[in-house]
Amino acid sequence: MLSVQHLSILHNKDLRPLIRDLSFTLSDAQRLAVIGEEGNGKSALLRAIVCPDQLQSWADIQGGIHCSDEKIGYLEQESPGEWDALPAYSVCLGNEDFLNTDPGELSGYCRSLSMDVNLCWSATPFGMLSGGEKVRLRMLLLLCGKPTMLVLDEPGNDLDLDAIEALEKFLITCRLPVLYVSHDEHLLEATATQVLHLESLYGRTEPKWTWVKEPYAVYVEKRRSQLERQDTLWKADQREKRIQAEKLQRIENAVEHAQAAISRQDPHGGRLLKKKMKAVKSLEHRYEREAENAVERPYQEYSMDAVFHNASAIPQGRWVINLHLDELKADQEILASPVDLQVRGSEKVLLVGSNGSGKTTLMRLIEKQLKEDPGLRIASMPQHYADGLDLDCTPAAFLHTDGSKDQMTQIRSALIAMKFSRDELDHPICSLSGGQKAKVLLLSLMMRQPNVLLMDEPTRNLSPLSAPVMRDLIRNFPGAVICVTHDRILMQDWPGRILRLTRDGLIEE
Repeated sequence: MLSVQHLSILHNKDLRPLIRDLSFTLSDAQRLAVIGEEGNGKSALLRAIVCPDQLQSWADIQGGIHCSDEKIGYLEQESPGEWDALPAYSVCLGNEDFLNTDPGELSGYCRSLSMDVNLCWSATPFGMLSGGEKVRLRMLLLLCGKPTMLVLDEPGNDLDLDAIEALEKFLITCRLPVLYVSHDEHLLEATATQVLHLESLYGRTEPKWTWVKEPYAVYVEKRRSQLERQDTLWKADQREKRIQAEKLQRIENAVEHAQAAISRQDPHGGRLLKKKMKAVKSLEHRYEREAENAVERPYQEYSMDAVFHNASAIPQGRWVINLHLDELKADQEILASPVDLQVRGSEKVLLVGSNGSGKTTLMRLIEKQLKEDPGLRIASMPQHYADGLDLDCTPAAFLHTDGSKDQMTQIRSALIAMKFSRDELDHPICSLSGGQKAKVLLLSLMMRQPNVLLMDEPTRNLSPLSAPVMRDLIRNFPGAVICVTHDRILMQDWPGRILRLTRDGLIEE
């Protein structure tokens, strides 16, 4: 069993509470999904449970966390950087649990993860594997350790559709207690038996948590109905207050007018008006007392605000790219042959395919060719955020390109519109959550006023509030878009072609 009692996490630098007085338990085969917006403390919560030492440099942790006799298998959001230069087989052979795993068990774990066992013996450097292959391999090493509890941070990131379905089946059938963070609504609906919702209200100054022992879809629907009902009650209460205030003001004005007009020769009338005014003041005090018990306004977090200003379309007949490759290679391995991609005007092209099929490799070649065309303004979001960000910079400093005070003011306003707190504007990018890094990258793209977007898994770390905004931005972009995704919702209602990368090249879906 995992028991968390009165846990609070305070950001030392900002003195901003991420989590306050949180309590919950997890046992048996329960699957507790932690949801919430970017930067609300989801990953910090997992680290506080599994490796609190990683938080001590920037956070103060108070409260009780008890998971005695549990062997926790922990999947971090990002893989260890020191693995990148090692061949995949060296990563596996350097893991004692892997070496002690029976080959039959190993094959069974691979099947449960929809993973080719040959990946364990691949000579490809770990850093050159696809995002989904890295996740699968790391999950395999966790299972080799025979954990009694799983703590997973975004386990569905970068997985192809087959692997996501396999992950869903694995979570449902593994019979272990699982605490996991996810932004994938389909994955949450299919797997979560309980929900822990972390929120940050009032300008990200007040943390709030909600723990419910019910499936994700049930929680979302109940929450929506509750917020709508509370909003209706609040509006009715506000309407009643306005009616009361207007009535009170009319009476008070009438009494004041009568007092001003009454003659001094009518002392009895004057006394009556004074009593009337006293009664009005008494009624006013009564309304004020009632206001203390008024219906509370329903507060909830809102989505980020992001718009591509001054982005332009491309003339319909103009070539954006006319790419032909006899072979698509990665580390001397032929991934596809041949590959042909033609894009004209403001076309929207979605690239899909299995993990390791070469989508990211193809996107790099596409970007290289597009940059040779001086008539195109390219903006690219890479799958690995470190490829497009200076992680040691603060978000504001990274985006401040012309040195002007006006631009800095605009940048800070735009970041706040993307749900950053004022303190987070001056944190190093490396300390931000994955979703916040994606937002900084998105803002840098927007500032370039592009006419071509290259997006590699753009929604992978975004919450259910922010991801729809990103999807709408991409679908409604006036220029050309070439996008790689495993996002099932983004695939729905895609306004252009969907191409699947296979060993035989790009095949239209």
